[in-house]
Amino acid sequence: MTNVPGAERRIPAGVTGILLGALGVHKFILGYTKEGLIMLAGSLITFGFAAPLVQLIGVIEGIIYLTKSDADFAATYVQKRRGWF
Repeated sequence: MTNVPGAERRIPAGVTGILLGALGVHKFILGYTKEGLIMLAGSLITFGFAAPLVQLIGVIEGIIYLTKSDADFAATYVQKRRGWF
């Protein structure tokens, strides 16, 4: 494991994206409050009807986070602050 600043968030964000994607928890872990609130609101405002779609987005993002190297993850999601996929 390398000492890339910000890479320590890769595994927690990936796992929570897969498990709690419908609530946007992985976005909050990365510091993306706006995106996290959009995902949370999408699930809650629709009384859960949109939750499966939002969960699917979370699973896809979680897999993407976990398959990236520490350096790629940090460059994309910490330095460039890419909010979606």
